Amino acid sequence: MESTNTDLSAKMSQYLVEIYRLSERGSEQSAFVSTSALAELLDVTAPAVNRMVARLKDLHLLHHEPYQGIRLTEAGKREALMKLRYHRIAEVFLVQVMKFSWDEVHEEAQRISSSMSEALAERMLEMTDYPTHCPHGEPIPSAQGIVEPMQDVLLVNAEAGAHLVITRVLTRERDRLNYMAALGLLPGARLQLIHSAPFNGPLQLKLKDEYRIIGHNLAELIRVKPEDVTR
Repeated sequence: MESTNTDLSAKMSQYLVEIYRLSERGSEQSAFVSTSALAELLDVTAPAVNRMVARLKDLHLLHHEPYQGIRLTEAGKREALMKLRYHRIAEVFLVQVMKFSWDEVHEEAQRISSSMSEALAERMLEMTDYPTHCPHGEPIPSAQGIVEPMQDVLLVNAEAGAHLVITRVLTRERDRLNYMAALGLLPGARLQLIHSAPFNGPLQLKLKDEYRIIGHNLAELIRVKPEDVTR
């Protein structure tokens, strides 16, 4: 997959990646992302976000609509997917070959992927038996910029009583990943959504013979599919 803008700075690429990630938290990937959510995620000020948004808009990498937010153009999405391809390959390599845990790899993968070549990416894929998803369940984009669609939904939007499989988690915060692992909320885990309280209340889950209660905020970071749907 060829980069459309070879002169992008590391910070500009990071913004594109995080906009893409935020868009995946919504019900539709094409949904607009708020600049305030982006500022919170990146831990930067609103003026800093606005300056970067203006630069990326000038490069035709994103759309910005007042009172709606921002979303990536097709060119911006390609840039984000290029960075995510290398990042997710690095995460798999760190877990499978170097034996890092899934909560340790995000920052290390950022450093490795920032200067990764396609040749190195292919060698890492070969050494890890050509994985299709990262340790957090996210799909690895192909070298042609193609991401296989995942027939999954946010756990908060699943129907009560449904038997589900966790496909991926949308956070890289170490504390939350550790908590999810302790609860058994890992990609591939099977569960039943017993009850979802109204007004963004907690959710009751059943994993094997054990019951779990998790908050709505945590459930918003977990995507699932019905047991009988293949990935």
